[in-house]
Order: sequence, then C-alpha cells, then structure tokens
Amino acid sequence: MADGQPRKLCFVCMGNICRSPLAAAVFRHKAAQRGVGNQFIIDSAGTGGWHAGEPPDPRVRRVAAAHGVPMSGVARQVRNNDFNDFDLLLCMDESNRDHLLEMGGPPNKVRLLLACDPRSNCREVPDPYYGGQEGFETVYHLVDSACAALLEELLKA
Repeated sequence: MADGQPRKLCFVCMGNICRSPLAAAVFRHKAAQRGVGNQFIIDSAGTGGWHAGEPPDPRVRRVAAAHGVPMSGVARQVRNNDFNDFDLLLCMDESNRDHLLEMGGPPNKVRLLLACDPRSNCREVPDPYYGGQEGFETVYHLVDSACAALLEELLKA
C-alpha cells in the first residue's frame, strides 16, 4: 500500500453465516497465496443480528474445505463504526447494500462484490441458506472469481 497501512475490507450479507464469511475467507486465502496477506485486514458482518456469535453454516464450511479455503470466526452484526473502520464494505446483494446506505454508509465505500468482477454475468451473490448444497457451490464460484478480481484491483491501486 502506498501509505504503508493495510486496506480494511468488510464483506457483508444478511446473517453473516454463509456468503460474507465465505467471501472474507476466500479473499484472505487468495491474498495469503499471493504473499500479500499483510496488506489487508479482512472481516465480515451481517445486516441482521440473529446469528451473532454463531460459526459459519456447516454447508459453507464444507464448500470452503473442499476448495482448500480455511474458515473461522463467528457472525456479528454491522455496526455504525464499521463505516469509519473499513475502507470498503462489499455487499453480497442490493438489499444489503441499500441497508448500509440507509444506515449512513458512505456511497464511495459501499459496493456490490460482484461489481468488482468484469466476468460476472450477475449483480448479486444469491443467498444459499434455504437451498441445497449445490447453492453453496455456486456461491463459492461467484465469490472466488469476484475476490480474485478485487484483489487484482486493490493491488494495482
């Protein structure tokens, strides 16, 4: 980083047990593989707090493990100070982005994750919570591609 400070990224979904912890784990893993993990501080949060304190969903942990991506941590809800503490808040869908903007999130910091990926043919990472394991695999591939593109973008900045 130009100023020597790590970039602070927070990945955001609704409950913080599926999509956002997976995105945080995938980005952290990709940065570590590139030897640039120390250039980033990575977290995840949910716009809702009903899963606060819970580990990631077992189905998302299985998908991450199958792709060699370590996962850890527990769910938490977005806090107002996150808007000051993070350089970017990367939302999984428009509903969560709109929620952050309504909370007062700065529009220049609040982005859709898939908007980072020029190869993506969709705007939102679908919520796999109420579906089967195949939905988690789909989410993994969307997040994996978007995190790769985001990492490239941030390393060039």
